[in-house]
Amino acid sequence: MSATVGAPTELAIHHDPGDRRMGFFTDTTVCIGCKACEVACKQWNDLPADGSQFKKGGSYDHTGELSASTWRHVRFVELLEPTEERRAQAAEALAAPGEVDVARAVADMDRWIFMSDVCKHCTNAGCLDACPTGALIRTEFQTVLLQADVCNGCGYCIPACPFGVVDRDHIDGRAGKCTLCYDRLEDGLEPACAKACPTDSIQFGPYEELVAHAERRVAELHRRGEEGAYLYGAGDEPEHDLAGGLGAFFLLTEPPERFGLPAEAESPVQENVVAATAAAVGAGLLAVAGAAAAFASARRSR
Repeated sequence: MSATVGAPTELAIHHDPGDRRMGFFTDTTVCIGCKACEVACKQWNDLPADGSQFKKGGSYDHTGELSASTWRHVRFVELLEPTEERRAQAAEALAAPGEVDVARAVADMDRWIFMSDVCKHCTNAGCLDACPTGALIRTEFQTVLLQADVCNGCGYCIPACPFGVVDRDHIDGRAGKCTLCYDRLEDGLEPACAKACPTDSIQFGPYEELVAHAERRVAELHRRGEEGAYLYGAGDEPEHDLAGGLGAFFLLTEPPERFGLPAEAESPVQENVVAATAAAVGAGLLAVAGAAAAFASARRSR
């Protein structure tokens, strides 16, 4: 099923000519789950910690999800289903003479992959379309900035985001999300998360250059035999763009649902614009017909 894509609104795409779009490219194949990006984000933006308590049934993933106080979240994904390569290796080991290396087999049972999630800074930003106060704006870097001092806490932006990024602070009720370190960009600095990443899983730069680099990276992985590598949120045909194209896009090797990402996404405002317009026109025509009928009836009764 293909997503319904409406024409982008002027508000969602307005920017001055000559502005250079900046963005994030996150390569999940080199993410080690260290969470340095989370710590750097919280430290730079003065955001509170999320628990950090080890307990029975707990996890190293203390943050759990993106929220008003967690603008970067490293998702831990455990792949319990063995790959075809792992199945073949197991079959060879069982067929070979001698004893099976149980310790090695147990160590290889679980395979983890990681992804540092963040606001997507969509081209067709649902949160920006839904905001009634102008708290959400498009910057000169074509990123989506949430101005906390203008936010009234209405929460309209939360259901308008198809990625579940925006959240309200449980203390003051105002919304919060990644700013793509707008204050650092103004001073020519790299965003804190990308600066702290030890493996360059998070890369920052001009959007077009990032897309070209990411496409070369996918081609390289394909040559190495990683046929499942693909870009999520960039390089798609216009009719298949996610929210018009993501300013923060990813290289994945598993279906997006494995990482808690939707396979299809569009701003609800954009998706429903045709249906809403048709409904409004229909209601208007019905009202005109009703008024005409009432006028005709009044004239006959005279």
